[in-house]
Amino acid sequence: MVKIVTRSYIGKQNVYDIGVEQDHNFAIKNGLIAANCFNKSHSTAYGYVTYQTAYLKANYPLEYMAALLTANSGDTDKVQRYITNCTNMGIQIEPPDINRSGVDFTPTAKKILFGFSAVRNVGQNAIACILEARNETGEFKSLADFCDRVDLRAVNRRTLESLIYCGAFDKIESNRQQLIQDLELVYDWAQSRAKDRASGQGNLFDLLGGFSSNHNKRANNAFETAPKAKPIVDFPPQEKLRKEKELLGFYVSDHPLKALSQIAPLLTPINLSQLGEQREETKLCAVVMLNGVKKVVTKKGDSMAILQIEDLTTQSEAVVFPKTYERISLLLQVDTRLIIWGKVDRRDDQTQFIVEDAEPVETVQMVMVELNPQQAGNIEELHRLKTILQEQSGDKEKAKMPVIGIIQTENSRKLVRLGWQFCVQDSRITVQALQNARFPAHVKLLTGG
Repeated sequence: MVKIVTRSYIGKQNVYDIGVEQDHNFAIKNGLIAANCFNKSHSTAYGYVTYQTAYLKANYPLEYMAALLTANSGDTDKVQRYITNCTNMGIQIEPPDINRSGVDFTPTAKKILFGFSAVRNVGQNAIACILEARNETGEFKSLADFCDRVDLRAVNRRTLESLIYCGAFDKIESNRQQLIQDLELVYDWAQSRAKDRASGQGNLFDLLGGFSSNHNKRANNAFETAPKAKPIVDFPPQEKLRKEKELLGFYVSDHPLKALSQIAPLLTPINLSQLGEQREETKLCAVVMLNGVKKVVTKKGDSMAILQIEDLTTQSEAVVFPKTYERISLLLQVDTRLIIWGKVDRRDDQTQFIVEDAEPVETVQMVMVELNPQQAGNIEELHRLKTILQEQSGDKEKAKMPVIGIIQTENSRKLVRLGWQFCVQDSRITVQALQNARFPAHVKLLTGG
């Protein structure tokens, strides 16, 4: 963009969106005219590119989003934002697949397939080797078949572990821990076969029919002779997702917060991607994954922390000042699901989340109070409910437990979060007080669905 060098009021003039007329082309605030802005060729080019981009996104959304993800595969924040856009557009992002993935993100039927180039520890030589082996002799049937057919000098043990951990072998064997255990044996077995072939020896199974008649191709069942480890249970879901995040930069096959996507909006009316739209000092609550904790020591010697957090929409930064850090530091463990309370702060044009309290989502309780339509529309009944909750709020700084109203009709069931001023301290005592006042109520864990 050309820098605006002068501004001057010259009275009423003809103003053009594109083109230059008397050294200006649009009006700015307070009746001033901005000079030396885009010339016609520059503006036309930008307009034309904008039209092309909009056309492609509208008519070829799969191909457009796949190209966008590929072009920004090195920027985790942008990729996560584009993946969220894909979800909103009804486009599913699939994890890497050893038998289907290419170099880049690839559009398929209403889905986009993760590319090998975006997987950490998988280099260009390894990708070329995998694609060449797959194109020459067909899909890989097992981990042993894969190791037997690719060049293990290009596809080393670390590369194989990364492909297993990110889910690239899931269509062949979904038990990732079993594959990791098998790899210890299969890798050595495949290396031994490669050495025998290089020396022209072959092994006993090859001599008994492991090679085809022209001696140029190994038999399809050669991999069946590979050793296997003892059966073992798979990694816990949280561990699988953690490894995915480590290797891909974000969660793909699932997300630790997805199970809370239905109930969380009751507690958090906005998501992290909307943080910048909020006014300074606005009180907020968010359900997040804690991705990183950077401990900082102030000039006074007090400890505080800078947090890297994310929800289903984007990643952001949060600050925990010393007094709060002293109280919640034990909860700040990486890969933990937290509900955090705090406020919006802006410094140097940057929006931050100032954390004032936190709690693991597994321990968060909600007070559920049931109301029939008559009660929900009766001012006296609502006043009775308000009075009970205000009595149970106690110390406002400690009252964090949200109250959810359930309005039940014959054909529908609506959940409504009461304002934060009605949060309570003790769920058991609150429920008892509500029941005594003839308001059906119970306690529900946030992770209970």
